[in-house]
Amino acid sequence: MSHPHPHLDAPGPLAPGALRVIPLGGLGEVGRNMTVFEYDGKLLIVDCGVLFPDENQPGVDLILPDFQPIRDRLDDVVAVVLTHGHEDHIGGLPYLLRERGDIPVIGSQLTLALLEGKLKEHRHRNVPQQTVVEGEKLQVGPFVCEFVAVNHSIPDALAVAIRTPAGLVLHTGDFKMDQLPLDGRITDLNAFARLGEEGVDLFCVDSTNSEVPGFTTHERDIAPVLDGVFTKAKNQRIIVACFASHVHRVQQVMDAAVKHRRKVAYVGRSMVRNMAVARDLGFLNVPGDTLIDMRELENYPPEQVVLVSTGSQGEPMSALSRIAANDHHVVQIQPGDTVVLASSLIPGNENSVYRVINGLTRHGANVIHKGNALVHVSGHASAGELLYCYNIVKPRNVMPVHGEIRHLHANAELAIQTGVPRENVVVVEDGVVVDLIEKKAVVAGKVDCGYVFVDGSTVGDITETSLKDRRILGDEGFISVIAVMDSVTGKLTAGPEIQARGFAEDDTVFDTLKPKIEAEIEKAIGGGVDDMYQLQQVIRRVVGKWVSDTHRRRPMIIPVVVES
Repeated sequence: MSHPHPHLDAPGPLAPGALRVIPLGGLGEVGRNMTVFEYDGKLLIVDCGVLFPDENQPGVDLILPDFQPIRDRLDDVVAVVLTHGHEDHIGGLPYLLRERGDIPVIGSQLTLALLEGKLKEHRHRNVPQQTVVEGEKLQVGPFVCEFVAVNHSIPDALAVAIRTPAGLVLHTGDFKMDQLPLDGRITDLNAFARLGEEGVDLFCVDSTNSEVPGFTTHERDIAPVLDGVFTKAKNQRIIVACFASHVHRVQQVMDAAVKHRRKVAYVGRSMVRNMAVARDLGFLNVPGDTLIDMRELENYPPEQVVLVSTGSQGEPMSALSRIAANDHHVVQIQPGDTVVLASSLIPGNENSVYRVINGLTRHGANVIHKGNALVHVSGHASAGELLYCYNIVKPRNVMPVHGEIRHLHANAELAIQTGVPRENVVVVEDGVVVDLIEKKAVVAGKVDCGYVFVDGSTVGDITETSLKDRRILGDEGFISVIAVMDSVTGKLTAGPEIQARGFAEDDTVFDTLKPKIEAEIEKAIGGGVDDMYQLQQVIRRVVGKWVSDTHRRRPMIIPVVVES
């Protein structure tokens, strides 16, 4: 089993007749999925998503895959194939299209419809798009793509089989094997088996739930639980929070609302937009006069409405977070309200979600979540389903995708248990290049690819060093010291003036520090130091030692010495 190696060299030229796989995101984290396939000088991209920041990335809005390894080859890209419409698979595409706006985009009807709103938001016009359905085959450059229906937590998801003379690759996208899905569209195991008979040379498999034993719970098992919530809260308002793209969950809430004679209102811009798209395309069934506008809520008593909101992950600016902070312009929590968090807990979001739960509870809400009720099931295949897939497909080589490193390794072990030779299972992280040469997957090297941060309107300008500075400012505060030196006499004429933020409320704590700074500056000047930068470093050392010794703190220190 191949493992990522930090000292791999850059990959050499691709051997004639070989296929190269370059994962630029999604291998080592849950998000920003993007994989590049290269054959005969042409590139095919599968997915281009975003990752949402955690608390250690203050001020960051989104994290993108790093396009640098293919930036000078964008003219070689024949298409981007989107497996489904979740943000971690389509959210990065508008940023890629900034660099080449005419890359053809291929996806299912719902996926491209959800993408359309993003393209308008980013002012991309005339992007070539092709809608495909399961069972369809499409040639793009040297790649022949065949699309296979898979079941996921969003409708219209697809796996993609990629044929080249180098071999057959089957990329599952995100999938599970719910045998009783709400829309009746199951993962097409017949197609998986047929491709297996043909001979799958490389199987790229969703790893997200590979550590979870058994089988993922049926989506429809949530319905009776929601029904019980509605029954118990028959005299109260209900708010259900879920992902803005989870059409199946919204459908279940809609069905329960109709049964209990409640009106439904969407809260959150992305929820309104996505559900309108799903309804228009027939993926969401909304009975007549069930849906009302959020501004009409005041016309109905609490027991006659249910709100469907964004913000189930505790995103700071989401509708639910603002409701929990009592900062929403329309919805305020009333004692006795029931709030259902009908979603998973994405790793890294725990503190944000618990903060929202505590805020809602503080205002008197009864909060129901997956920790205390079956109000969410995963959209990903568990270990039992993955074992079935390996036995059906019988791949020659396996490359686990979509997951943290522990998920990738767990998935690899499942493949090995079903008989895939250990040496034919490649566990790699972002940037590690895999070549399929004569039906054998081998690690060919590593390309540089890091996190690309979106901060407001800037993309890629924020570095890890900037984030480190922000973390220090947030955790430790800062101290600035300003001193003015006479350029003729070399003596201090003003200062040191000390300002601090996030460090101490009372500036008198610095009274003992000022004489130390003056003494060290005079000592340095007396020793022949007259360079402004060196004097600033003297101040930094004095302040740093004093803060560490007296307060056990490490704030950001900003010394400024100016000449008069």
